[in-house]
Amino acid sequence: MTILKGKTALVTGSTSGIGLGIAHCLAAAGADIVLNGFGDATQALEAVRQHGQQVRHHPADLSRPEEIAALVAFAEGEFGAVDILVNNAGIQHVAPVEEFPAERWDSILAINLSAAFHTTRLALPGMRRRNWGRIVNIASVHGLVASAQKSAYVAAKHGLLGLTKVVALETAQSPVTCNAVCPGWVLTPLVQQQIDARAQASGDPLAARHDLLAEKQPSLEFVTPEQLGALVLFLCSDAASQVRGAAWNMDGGWVAQ
Repeated sequence: MTILKGKTALVTGSTSGIGLGIAHCLAAAGADIVLNGFGDATQALEAVRQHGQQVRHHPADLSRPEEIAALVAFAEGEFGAVDILVNNAGIQHVAPVEEFPAERWDSILAINLSAAFHTTRLALPGMRRRNWGRIVNIASVHGLVASAQKSAYVAAKHGLLGLTKVVALETAQSPVTCNAVCPGWVLTPLVQQQIDARAQASGDPLAARHDLLAEKQPSLEFVTPEQLGALVLFLCSDAASQVRGAAWNMDGGWVAQ
């Protein structure tokens, strides 16, 4: 399947986890890829290149607007365009509001929300000129509902959905679309750390996994990066040309409760 042949996708936070899974899916569909992230770039590049597409990496720190500008300029310089923008990069910190470090609040808002604004404002003019584009923001179920001790993350993800809707309205009469995907629990390294912490306390890894899922996700199964990649690919397809401003949750029933 090469429905994205000739397109270039910039995926932030894509050296591991969800972002890397999305990059794999888009490359398999024929897109050239620009990876970004602080993980093992060499390993990620080698993995995505197996699909036969051109792949590059840029190490921009998405908390810095000037580095975001350099990232978008790099993608356009290497491939001539950013046709698909996937804003996936994110960080997390957990603490009650009154104990939440102000600097952590600022960094979470910068990377989880402001970075998507900056990449979008920089990539959108080129999409308009070429008369085609796809912007997909990887939000979270925490863009739709809240959990205690995650004030900055929840605020940023709610904000990301608001940004998604505004961009969708501003591009509504063009062939550029903007949508958000809202994953539930995905078995990323960060989530595995939470399971390991529970398992260390209880001595039962299987119970730790079950209990984490049972608190929020009725399916008792993790969403996979591959499933999220397939959804992003659909949103990039012609079939999704009238999906605009959506917040599409893939969460095992989390927000249905």
